[in-house]
This record gives sequence, structure tokens and C-alpha cells, in this order.
Amino acid sequence: MKKVLVATDKPFAPVALNGIRQVVENAGYKLLLLEKYTAPEQLYEAVAEADAVIIRSDLITREVLDAGKNVKIVVRAGAGYDNVDLAAATEKGVVVMNTPGQNSNAVAELAIGMMVYGARGFFSGKSGTELKGKSIGIHAFGNVGKYVATIAKGFGMDVYAFDPFVSKTDIESCGVKPVDTVEDLYKTCQYISLHMPANDKTKKSIGAALLSLMPNDGVLVNTARKEVIDEEGLMQIMEQKAKFQYLSDVAPDAVEAFQTKFAGRYYATPKKMGAQTEEANTNAGIAAAEQIRDFFEKGDKKYQVNK
Repeated sequence: MKKVLVATDKPFAPVALNGIRQVVENAGYKLLLLEKYTAPEQLYEAVAEADAVIIRSDLITREVLDAGKNVKIVVRAGAGYDNVDLAAATEKGVVVMNTPGQNSNAVAELAIGMMVYGARGFFSGKSGTELKGKSIGIHAFGNVGKYVATIAKGFGMDVYAFDPFVSKTDIESCGVKPVDTVEDLYKTCQYISLHMPANDKTKKSIGAALLSLMPNDGVLVNTARKEVIDEEGLMQIMEQKAKFQYLSDVAPDAVEAFQTKFAGRYYATPKKMGAQTEEANTNAGIAAAEQIRDFFEKGDKKYQVNK
């Protein structure tokens, strides 16, 4: 009997876990559960029994894979997968997958919610501004970006997008205005919403050069990864532009400096919350379980990311 380990420091919602269990047990597999663990050694011990692993933001390191000698597949319930050592997994013949699109609406709603929060002065009671009529640039027009565009249009915002991997025709088909360069996006828009992964090309790519193109009251919204931000460059711009805001779903490394220097213009969630909804939990968790089942039963590798 195959064993599927759900290893989550941030546990799935009960309804999601019930859905995962149903898929796993209906396939004739056994579900193993490790929640709220406090040390890597606990994960090493649990993974030793597993044939497959479902994680969220948990780290799958070489050491974890060394301990999980029977593991054939790891599925990250969510879009990002930079928490998995892909090189080690490939070396060991372990398939790594994500569940693209399952958390997209949850992340998009959070991005727009933070925009409203910032526009209304963090609900301080002071007079704020509205999103209607403002320009928003979506940097990377994937699943989340498309949801952001839909919601932003509902607010009456003027929506632009840049993504070198998406054709202008596809962007226009969503009722969004494509721009030719990333610089054009930042020149054109008061709001910028980031949705790219963290990789060698994107890490620290959002810095002073791009942000200097935005207006004095520009707003940078980051529901992607903190690694894409050049924090020194961002702080430089916030010092120069007295009304510039930074709203993020993950606290920067220099969190204390941001809190001290830019009070009233900076906000970060206490813990990454983009996918923290019952619906996203359920969608991503069940999708992960189904992908494991289809991998073992059909050899399906559709969402493999370490090809």
C-alpha cells in the first residue's frame, strides 16, 4: 500500500484535509499526517515511510529527500515551488509538481484588498482615495494576474499588463492593455502588482531603476516573493517619494527599517496569506492528491516542474 504524507507547518483547513483524505483513501493508499512540526528532524522521520509528499510552504531539502528513500513524487499545493530543492529531486529521480491556478483567486483578492487598505490610509479614520479611475500595471500576466485584472476592472481601474511570455493578443482578449516594455508599465501606472516567481532572472529585479519611473504617490503591491525586491533600492525610492507605498504579502528582510522609516506607507502581512482561504486550501490540497493518484495510476506528469 502506497503512503502519502501531508507535511504542513501551516495545516490545511479541515475541509481541505477531508477532501485530500477521500482522494487518497479511495485510491487505496494510506494517508500520513504531520502538522505544525517544529524541527526538520520530525519531517525526516515522517518522510521515511512515504511514497509521496504533499506540502505547502514547507522546505523540501536534500536532507529531506535523503530521509525519504521511497519518495517518488512531491507536490507543492500552490503555484510557487522555490521551497523545493529541484536539483536534488531530479538527481534522485523524484518528480516535483505544483498545482497552478488553484490559489489564484485567493491571491488576487488579497492583492486588491491591500490596495483598498492602503488607499484608505490603513483604515486610520483619515480621508483616503479610491481605486476607481486609477491605473494598475500587472507585472507577469499568469493565473493570478488575470484574476487581478478582472477584479480591478470591476473597481473601474485602468488595467495594463507586461509579460514577455504572454502574447499581446492574449492580454487584449482579457480586456487589458499590453505594453511593450516593463519600463512602459512602471511609467504608465500608479499601482503595480507583482506576480512573477523568484528565480535567477527575477530576484532583486524590482528596484530603484524601475520604481523611479512611478509617480510620487505610486503603490507597489507584492503578493509574489520577497526575493524579487531589491530592498535597498525600494527604500531609496520611498525616501525620495514622500507618498510612495509598499504593500506586501511577505515581510521584507529589513522589516524593522521599513516599519520605522515608512510608518503609514508600508504594510506586510504577519505571515504569507495569499493562499490562506478555505477555498484555496481545498482546491490546492485536493488537486495535489489527485495529481499524486494520477501519477501512480496513469504515469501522468502534466504539472511536473523539474523536467
